[in-house]
Amino acid sequence: MSASAVNSGALVTLQELKPSSPNFKPGGAFRVTGKLQEYTLETAVAVITDGNASLKVDTQHLNLNLRPGSLYQFIGELHIEPSNEAILKARVGRNVDGLDLNLYLQSMQLLREFQAAQISSWTA
Repeated sequence: MSASAVNSGALVTLQELKPSSPNFKPGGAFRVTGKLQEYTLETAVAVITDGNASLKVDTQHLNLNLRPGSLYQFIGELHIEPSNEAILKARVGRNVDGLDLNLYLQSMQLLREFQAAQISSWTA
Protein backbone atom coordinates (compact mmCIF):
# COMPACT_ATOMS: atom_id res chain seq x y z
CA MET A 1 0.00 0.00 0.00
CA SER A 2 1.40 3.41 -0.93
CA ALA A 3 1.57 6.38 1.40
CA SER A 4 -1.22 8.91 1.17
CA ALA A 5 -0.42 12.02 -0.86
CA VAL A 6 -2.65 14.17 1.36
CA ASN A 7 -1.15 15.18 4.69
CA SER A 8 -3.29 15.46 7.78
CA GLY A 9 -3.61 18.97 9.10
CA ALA A 10 -1.33 19.77 12.03
CA LEU A 11 -3.19 21.46 14.89
CA VAL A 12 -2.10 25.09 15.12
CA THR A 13 -3.50 28.32 16.46
CA LEU A 14 -3.78 31.36 14.22
CA GLN A 15 -1.02 33.00 16.28
CA GLU A 16 1.32 30.20 15.15
CA LEU A 17 0.91 31.11 11.48
CA LYS A 18 2.75 34.44 11.58
CA PRO A 19 5.72 35.09 9.24
CA SER A 20 8.15 34.66 12.16
CA SER A 21 6.77 31.19 12.99
CA PRO A 22 8.44 27.95 11.84
CA ASN A 23 4.96 26.89 10.62
CA PHE A 24 4.89 29.76 8.11
CA LYS A 25 5.94 27.72 5.10
CA PRO A 26 4.19 27.15 1.78
CA GLY A 27 2.44 23.81 1.38
CA GLY A 28 2.19 23.02 5.08
CA ALA A 29 -1.04 21.22 5.99
CA PHE A 30 -2.81 22.74 8.99
CA ARG A 31 -6.05 22.60 11.00
CA VAL A 32 -7.10 26.03 12.23
CA THR A 33 -10.05 27.28 14.24
CA GLY A 34 -11.43 30.80 14.42
CA LYS A 35 -14.43 33.07 14.33
CA LEU A 36 -15.62 34.07 10.87
CA GLN A 37 -15.00 37.80 10.64
CA GLU A 38 -15.95 38.31 7.00
CA TYR A 39 -16.71 36.39 3.84
CA THR A 40 -16.60 37.56 0.22
CA LEU A 41 -18.87 35.46 -1.98
CA GLU A 42 -17.28 36.58 -5.28
CA THR A 43 -13.79 35.39 -4.30
CA ALA A 44 -14.89 32.66 -1.82
CA VAL A 45 -12.36 34.07 0.65
CA ALA A 46 -13.19 34.06 4.35
CA VAL A 47 -11.29 35.78 7.13
CA ILE A 48 -11.20 34.02 10.49
CA THR A 49 -9.88 35.51 13.71
CA ASP A 50 -8.70 34.31 17.10
CA GLY A 51 -7.79 37.10 19.47
CA ASN A 52 -5.61 39.55 17.55
CA ALA A 53 -4.57 37.02 14.88
CA SER A 54 -6.39 36.53 11.60
CA LEU A 55 -6.08 34.30 8.55
CA LYS A 56 -7.56 34.32 5.06
CA VAL A 57 -9.16 31.03 4.02
CA ASP A 58 -9.91 30.12 0.40
CA THR A 59 -13.21 28.20 0.56
CA GLN A 60 -13.85 27.75 -3.18
CA HIS A 61 -13.83 23.92 -2.95
CA LEU A 62 -16.19 23.75 0.01
CA ASN A 63 -19.96 23.48 0.11
CA LEU A 64 -20.45 25.31 3.37
CA ASN A 65 -22.98 27.90 4.52
CA LEU A 66 -20.74 30.48 6.21
CA ARG A 67 -22.21 32.85 8.80
CA PRO A 68 -20.16 35.78 10.15
CA GLY A 69 -19.72 35.53 13.91
CA SER A 70 -19.79 31.73 13.92
CA LEU A 71 -16.84 29.54 14.84
CA TYR A 72 -15.29 27.43 12.05
CA GLN A 73 -12.53 24.89 11.71
CA PHE A 74 -10.67 24.41 8.42
CA ILE A 75 -8.10 21.90 7.20
CA GLY A 76 -5.98 22.77 4.20
CA GLU A 77 -2.64 23.80 2.78
CA LEU A 78 -0.95 27.11 3.48
CA HIS A 79 -0.03 29.30 0.53
CA ILE A 80 2.10 32.42 0.84
CA GLU A 81 1.15 35.36 -1.36
CA PRO A 82 3.89 37.53 -2.94
CA SER A 83 3.00 40.17 -0.32
CA ASN A 84 4.04 37.61 2.37
CA GLU A 85 0.39 37.16 3.39
CA ALA A 86 -0.80 33.64 4.21
CA ILE A 87 -3.96 32.07 2.81
CA LEU A 88 -5.18 28.60 3.72
CA LYS A 89 -6.55 26.67 0.71
CA ALA A 90 -9.24 24.75 2.60
CA ARG A 91 -10.18 21.21 1.61
CA VAL A 92 -12.35 20.62 4.69
CA GLY A 93 -14.45 23.05 6.69
CA ARG A 94 -17.04 22.75 9.42
CA ASN A 95 -19.01 24.89 11.82
CA VAL A 96 -17.92 24.34 15.42
CA ASP A 97 -20.16 26.82 17.24
CA GLY A 98 -20.62 24.41 20.17
CA LEU A 99 -16.87 24.11 20.76
CA ASP A 100 -15.49 25.46 24.05
CA LEU A 101 -12.47 27.25 22.60
CA ASN A 102 -10.62 27.56 25.92
CA LEU A 103 -11.00 23.84 26.61
CA TYR A 104 -9.95 23.08 23.02
CA LEU A 105 -6.75 25.12 23.44
CA GLN A 106 -6.01 23.41 26.77
CA SER A 107 -6.43 19.97 25.19
CA MET A 108 -4.17 21.01 22.29
CA GLN A 109 -1.47 21.99 24.80
CA LEU A 110 -1.83 18.69 26.68
CA LEU A 111 -1.61 16.76 23.39
CA ARG A 112 1.61 18.57 22.49
CA GLU A 113 3.10 17.83 25.91
CA PHE A 114 2.16 14.14 25.57
CA GLN A 115 3.64 13.93 22.07
CA ALA A 116 6.88 15.60 23.22
CA ALA A 117 7.14 13.13 26.11
CA GLN A 118 6.60 10.21 23.73
CA ILE A 119 9.28 11.45 21.34
CA SER A 120 11.78 11.96 24.17
CA SER A 121 11.09 8.45 25.55
CA TRP A 122 11.70 6.93 22.09
CA THR A 123 15.02 8.73 21.69
CA ALA A 124 16.23 7.99 25.23
